[in-house]
Amino acid sequence: MSYRVVHYINQFFANIGGEEMAHVAPELREGFVGPGMALNQAWKGEAEVVATIVCGDSYFAEHEKDAKAQILEWVKAQKPDLFIAGPAFNAGRYGYACANICAAVQDELGVPVLTGMYQENPGADLKNKVLIVSTANSAAGMRKAAPAMAKLAMKLMKGEPLGASCEDGYMNNGIRVNFFEKERGAKRAVNMLIKKLNDQPFETEYPMPSFDHVAPNKAIKDLSKATIAVCTSGGIVPKGNPDHIESSSASHYGEYCIAGVETLTSDAYETAHGGYDPVYANQNPNRVLPVDVLREFEKEGIIGKLHDYFYTTVGNGTAVASAKGFAMEYAQKLLEAGVHAVIMTST
Repeated sequence: MSYRVVHYINQFFANIGGEEMAHVAPELREGFVGPGMALNQAWKGEAEVVATIVCGDSYFAEHEKDAKAQILEWVKAQKPDLFIAGPAFNAGRYGYACANICAAVQDELGVPVLTGMYQENPGADLKNKVLIVSTANSAAGMRKAAPAMAKLAMKLMKGEPLGASCEDGYMNNGIRVNFFEKERGAKRAVNMLIKKLNDQPFETEYPMPSFDHVAPNKAIKDLSKATIAVCTSGGIVPKGNPDHIESSSASHYGEYCIAGVETLTSDAYETAHGGYDPVYANQNPNRVLPVDVLREFEKEGIIGKLHDYFYTTVGNGTAVASAKGFAMEYAQKLLEAGVHAVIMTST
């Protein structure tokens, strides 16, 4: 008899649709759907996806308590040997759902769980609580992700001890596992030093945390002569979101002219952000992008001028690397325009 597995996926991988169908409520399907086929093939009959739970990313984000309750009920009824979610790659809301559903199944039902996603996915914050296989940042990495997840899943179902994260492919969860190296430490250290001296790639055995540091610029001596720009990760865009900035995991930013605009009205502007309640931002977009106050400062001479353009994107689930890329691009535009300082608002 093969092991029983319940699989969780979102609306995209269930072939229901993309962002326009992210509102779909949870549903239970018999057997495998989408990426579940790759898992079944990797297990070669030793395990089988007996049921697939599908839930829209937006639905889970907006109805997390209800979604969890329904999913836990279905999982309990299936009596699985393992619950697996994703892989979510770099889809922020999907990754959040995968990690949190896994945590709930593990804590409340005592069923082994596993998920997979890109290391910068917000769901990866739970790597110290649930096992998360590290994947590429897009679904193009499915060919490698599915076998890696299937292999680790089989270990869990058989009750075999896990190796170190570097051996079994899961994200470092802070738990150290002892194992014997083939070569003694002195020799490994010398080999790393030789590689370093010869500009060859090497990997440290004791990686240190990497903290980004941005050195502050010198203070502006006279704000009354300064040109100030305003930017936001809160998703404020012209009505209708003309550049189709995604509500999560944004792939681009928008550049919009506010020359002559005294205030952001609800008739002309809205938020594209999918990670917070948009009601108050849509009622008064200045709450997120304070054009009205900056215009007052401009008239009172507190600042010299408000820059004619603002730059906006959605921070919800957006990869750090993407955010840096956006900033590097429009920061150059701001410098070329003679902007002295930027006010960056979030939510």
